[in-house]
Amino acid sequence: MGEEYRGQKVFNNKVALKIFLAIVVLLCAVVISFFIGRYKIEPMRLVQLLTTAPSNWLASSDTSVFYYIRLPRILLAVLVGAALSTAGALFQGVFRNPLVSPDILGVSAGCCLGAALGIVLSRYISIPYLMQILAFMFGILAMILAYSIASISRGEPVVMLILAGMIVGSFANAALSFIKFTADPYEELPAIVFWIMGGLYRANWYMVLNILIILIPSMLLIILLSWKVNILSLGDEEASSLGINTRCFRLVLLGLGTLIVASCVSVSGSIGWVGLVIPHAARIIVGPDHKYSIPMSMLIGGAFVVLMDNIARSLISAEIPISILTAAIGTPFFAYLLIKGRGSAWR
Repeated sequence: MGEEYRGQKVFNNKVALKIFLAIVVLLCAVVISFFIGRYKIEPMRLVQLLTTAPSNWLASSDTSVFYYIRLPRILLAVLVGAALSTAGALFQGVFRNPLVSPDILGVSAGCCLGAALGIVLSRYISIPYLMQILAFMFGILAMILAYSIASISRGEPVVMLILAGMIVGSFANAALSFIKFTADPYEELPAIVFWIMGGLYRANWYMVLNILIILIPSMLLIILLSWKVNILSLGDEEASSLGINTRCFRLVLLGLGTLIVASCVSVSGSIGWVGLVIPHAARIIVGPDHKYSIPMSMLIGGAFVVLMDNIARSLISAEIPISILTAAIGTPFFAYLLIKGRGSAWR
């Protein structure tokens, strides 16, 4: 018994050290991002900028660039990366499938449809942030439709939910294709295509504060409930025997995951591979226990998207859509994780 306790204590200490190192990596990525961009900021000037009072944010050009362009963009990259990775880890646990990604319920497709509709309607309706509002609403609607279809279907609940998500996602993609086909090819179509490819070039404080309102409580709840995700991942029968109302609890978790995915996609567009690759990396580092893998996914995901955004805005003169980079780097990295891990982290 004492030996087992000591072994668990050593394991917990190792996990704590790994999480601390992940925090350091994230902070380093953020600090490096302050110096990357067309407008150069010297290290000593950065210290002065960080201590500038809000009333003086417009006092000079470098202050304005830092506080109104660079800082909100970096914060948004951290939030989006952390949230998508958290949703990926959560969905993989809920569905007991390591190949599940945050768009499994058609949420991303719904958000893209809403954003495209917002771009087209903005020519006729003048509402601030119409595109983001519709993207968020359609993402939530996609999840509600998927869950409703699965609820009235006969069969294994998890399988029915995945199939219902595929149905909703396919319908949303069909509607999106129709909007792209009928959109103005000179203004609306390029805007739709570029938005779908993902990017943080629209970042501002309004977006950061708006998604913070959703992300902070949702992600805190997910962390607090992560130990129950371990039980749910054992299967419905085992979870029910341990006193878990699987139907209700699964709905709560999927609702939380959908909220954070919809809020992220509504401001950044569709950024692929983050919610699939990062949870795998986290499980290989700290193991399959969701109490540890979900916080680790948050930290790694935030750092990953920050680094991808740095490359996107500095590699060439024109900004590269971030989903191109996440796919280009995520696919070989995912293959490496599969070969290296051989599935052991999931078992």
